[in-house]
Amino acid sequence: MKTKPHALSLAIATLIASQNILAASEGDSFELNTLEVNDTAITTPQDTQNIYRSGVSSSATGLKLSQQETPQTVTTVTRAQMDDFGLNGAKDVLNATIGVTVENFETDRSYFTARGYDIQNFQMDGLGLPFTYGLLYGDLDTAMFDRIEVLRGANGLMSGTGTPSATVNYVRKRPTEAFQASADVSYSSWDTKRVSTDISGTMNEAGTVRGRFVAASQEGDSYLDRYSNERNLFYGVIEVDLSDSTLLTFGHSYQKSMPNGVLWGALPLYYSDGTPTDYDRSTSTAADWSYWDNTREQTFVELQQQLANGWQAKTTLTRINSKSDSSLFYVYGTPDADTESGLYAYPSNYTLDNEQYMADAYASGNYTFGGREHEAVIGASWSRSELSDMNDYGSGIGDPIGDLNLWTGSWPAFTYSGASTGSEWTDKTASLYGATRLSLTDRLAVITGARYTRLRSNGYSYGKDKARRANDLTPYAGVVYDLTDRHAVYASYTEIFKPQNETDLSGNRLEPVTGDSYEVGLKSLFLDDKLQTGIALFSASQSNLAETGGYRGDGSTYYVGEDTESQGIELTLAGELAPGLQASAGYTYIDIEDEDGKGARSFIPKQQVKLATTYQAMPKLKVGASLSWQDEISRVQNAAASIVTRQDDYALIDLMGEYEINDNLSARVNVYNLTDEKYLTSLYTSQGYYGAPRSAMLTLSWNY
Repeated sequence: MKTKPHALSLAIATLIASQNILAASEGDSFELNTLEVNDTAITTPQDTQNIYRSGVSSSATGLKLSQQETPQTVTTVTRAQMDDFGLNGAKDVLNATIGVTVENFETDRSYFTARGYDIQNFQMDGLGLPFTYGLLYGDLDTAMFDRIEVLRGANGLMSGTGTPSATVNYVRKRPTEAFQASADVSYSSWDTKRVSTDISGTMNEAGTVRGRFVAASQEGDSYLDRYSNERNLFYGVIEVDLSDSTLLTFGHSYQKSMPNGVLWGALPLYYSDGTPTDYDRSTSTAADWSYWDNTREQTFVELQQQLANGWQAKTTLTRINSKSDSSLFYVYGTPDADTESGLYAYPSNYTLDNEQYMADAYASGNYTFGGREHEAVIGASWSRSELSDMNDYGSGIGDPIGDLNLWTGSWPAFTYSGASTGSEWTDKTASLYGATRLSLTDRLAVITGARYTRLRSNGYSYGKDKARRANDLTPYAGVVYDLTDRHAVYASYTEIFKPQNETDLSGNRLEPVTGDSYEVGLKSLFLDDKLQTGIALFSASQSNLAETGGYRGDGSTYYVGEDTESQGIELTLAGELAPGLQASAGYTYIDIEDEDGKGARSFIPKQQVKLATTYQAMPKLKVGASLSWQDEISRVQNAAASIVTRQDDYALIDLMGEYEINDNLSARVNVYNLTDEKYLTSLYTSQGYYGAPRSAMLTLSWNY
């Protein structure tokens, strides 16, 4: 692996030095907040804890394992970190997550990558929840989440498809027995206003019915010309103790985002002579009438039953309905460096309706074999996804728009040209899965399992047949050895299997991606288990991964299958470094090569550093800072003409300060992009736009 030696050496030396210092402090005594683990639930409430470390997680295997017991890297962004730094959207959280890159190539569509590849596995409370087309439309408000976990590496055991990137698990807030209430009001740059509330507690005298209600509303303008957004969230959940051993939970969430002046595509990044463009950060290609409304409703019902011998069973039914309605304006072409001419219009209306139904049932518990106690989980899942979308093309396609520097967004309102194309298909999956954690000795544990998945699809997408059939058995194996009570080494292996929607030049669907993913590492606990650290080495090989091959005569993209190999290292740290000093930090290095041994996916940063820390400077004053750094990225725009777009390495620094006015009221100030860095948000596609300049937010929080 080739890297900047000083950066890698500094990161490793920092971690090793911190471990030595912390080891020397093992004898120090600190007060540890109590973490209550409810064995009947897969989701452990943590939102009352002012901590930056993770607790129990089931993202990797379905078994409720601690960080030390999980043979893969898991990073958790806790409720405390979200609140401290005003991470009000899922994109904000993932931008702050170690090893994750948010590819913002438009204002309201995003991809996520980890370890060099697209993240396509998403979960809600540990159950698979894939995004349509692998994209996030709009943004998810984080007010309803207790924490967000990111499991790095392939996860075919719980998701049904394994990719060597990551799995993002959104863990929802659950009701509390004790009454609690909070409300936040904030005002930030570009006249952005936000209010949120969270109320939880027992709903009857016997305490057998508990509920929680969360609501948030946000609206404001933007540093981008003509862009504004309004987002509303409502979430309610109720738990009912049907008996001492039976728990029924049902909940519903509704979110709608209504942005105007949206980017569909973005800015051209080079002139016809190959020199890079350099627009004002506020420059946008959006028409003044453009919008992209996204609505997402999710309803779930859970039934948990305690069984004999400490076993439990859980069944979850989920329905999700996602809708998009938009009127969009795309600008294409390559401008002339002297005249700025050469850009053309492409208006379109786009609608999407995606209905998903999911069911999952499993049983888990302990069993005795060979005189030792082990853990196991066995389950089945089923899903059905019905999707339809439509693109109506507007008149005026190909008309010149003139100098983008003078563009005001003024363009004739959308008029249907009579041309349309779209999709309508149904995906159905059925899976059986099982895993066990074998405690072979007091220090050695082996985790093994497998998932069998059957996929059936039918329908069409933009004139192409979507019919496919796929069956796969995905094995998983991991081993954890406790060197001491606080240090453990581990290794894990997962096969990669992922059916693909992409088509080749002839319009035929590419064969599924196959491959292998490996990870080895060391995890440690310090300071009475308040601090977690990790060192991980990982590698993956994939065959037939879809990469952009070019454009067909009708302008649509075709793909080619590419074989790639990747390897890298991750260093992580999370928890309390000293009394009142919380931190989450990490360093990631990734190297990706194609089948010819040449560098691949250069739009992914090879190196990343992310740090978030807060310090209780005085009983009523908390201060903090976060840092995000990545090295240079690039995209080959025209290989024949040697045109390459580059984004130099850059760092973003955020600051926070919170003052407790009284026992119930506090005020917080956040400053983002302190140094006012100008940077491109992504080179995932051949177009891009600039990130936000320096901004600030003031928040008043009331808690009872």
